[in-house]
Amino acid sequence: MTDVKRARDGRPVHHWRRDVVELAALFTAVAVADAVANLIGHGPDGPALLLISALVLIATAGFHMWWSRRHGHAPPADDTGTRPPAEEQQAGPSGTEGASALWRMRTTVQDEPGSLATLCGALAGHRVDILSLQTHPLAEGTVDEFLLRAPEELPASEITRAVSQAGGGDTWIERADAHDLVDAPTRVLGLATRTALDAAELPLALRQLLGRCTIRSLPSPQFSAAFEQEGPPSTPEAALPQEGALEDTVMRLRAPEGGVITVERPYLPFTPTEFARARALVELDARLGPRIPRSQDVLKLAEGSDIKVRRADTDDLDAAKAMHARCSARTLGLRYHGPVGDADRYLNHLLSPRFGRTLAVQTASGKIVGLGHLLWDGDETEVALLVEDAWQRRGIGSELLGRLVTMAAEAGCASVYAVTQSSNTGMVAAMRGLGLPLDYQIEEGTLVVTARLDATPMASRLPYERAQER
Repeated sequence: MTDVKRARDGRPVHHWRRDVVELAALFTAVAVADAVANLIGHGPDGPALLLISALVLIATAGFHMWWSRRHGHAPPADDTGTRPPAEEQQAGPSGTEGASALWRMRTTVQDEPGSLATLCGALAGHRVDILSLQTHPLAEGTVDEFLLRAPEELPASEITRAVSQAGGGDTWIERADAHDLVDAPTRVLGLATRTALDAAELPLALRQLLGRCTIRSLPSPQFSAAFEQEGPPSTPEAALPQEGALEDTVMRLRAPEGGVITVERPYLPFTPTEFARARALVELDARLGPRIPRSQDVLKLAEGSDIKVRRADTDDLDAAKAMHARCSARTLGLRYHGPVGDADRYLNHLLSPRFGRTLAVQTASGKIVGLGHLLWDGDETEVALLVEDAWQRRGIGSELLGRLVTMAAEAGCASVYAVTQSSNTGMVAAMRGLGLPLDYQIEEGTLVVTARLDATPMASRLPYERAQER
């Protein structure tokens, strides 16, 4: 314990014992000095010895001062007497480690305390970092969905083996990308916003919500026809509950306009949590009703005429039928590949936002002279064009096709295909003008041209994106 303490006001307080010791030392030094002086002063050579002692003392003091100034007695700047600080350790993977890979994994664990901790410990033993976790409760057990960051050299088989040894079952794993880093609530809100802006976004939103799956919309009339020809399906519309039905890898939901939306994912069963999310998205679409973005772009043709390109829906049915009436039989035959008299029957389906997106080209007088369709066909996407005879060879078809392909690329489609005839040189030329890799298949005079969307199509933007800016 030190003799100097801190008072409450911060000033040092000396202990009385130190003062007594200092006084005793002072008196002792004076007595010794007096005895030495008397001894030297009364000796035969006393004055000389006293003078020599004074000179030696002065020389010693001078040398000490010179030595102190030259070398100093302060401790080195880096020697503070304290312990060296502990080295800081970076949390998470070190920046000097090798490359890492992202994985999406699902596994089923027992719904009991400690099961998840055991699983996380097994992953940590392989230097696997858990970035996010979602739980899907089941009647027995829980499905845990992980987003993992693992060393690049660690194969998927090692991860699944570790998970299996830790008690995980029915494990499924695939590579992920940076888009999966978005947390689930943010992603669901973004999909809901897209669906609220455009009814055609519902199938795309469901696909992004549920992963790789096949979505088909079956309207009521077609459903009835299938029922009559093929017998009763597993859950016909009449027997389908209002909240839909979930059957392992297939879910069925009531479409807002009637009919059934079927979602299939053979490689991974749906969970009740996913079914509830999909049903909520469909209910949101039903409450908002039919809607499409109402923005439009004004384009100037090479000849100087102005045209408007906008989204179209079933409200444009009469104008589309009027365009059909102005088209020649050859033009309608190249587009619909069937009896010309049946062309009008397809329009209600083609113009419905439930099955895709439609772009209309409108003149200054208000007439529709061109239609472009982007149709969701299960896992594939079809593009189709129809331009009135009097407005052909003016670049309208190429403009529509470029915008449709851009929409498909922004929707995440891997490819688009067009079904036409080999004699339809205009459609073939428009597909070649995209500058994309093309595949050709000819069957009984029908030409199927598929464009792979692994290159950037012509510059264009979705109409609803432009509407958001206005």
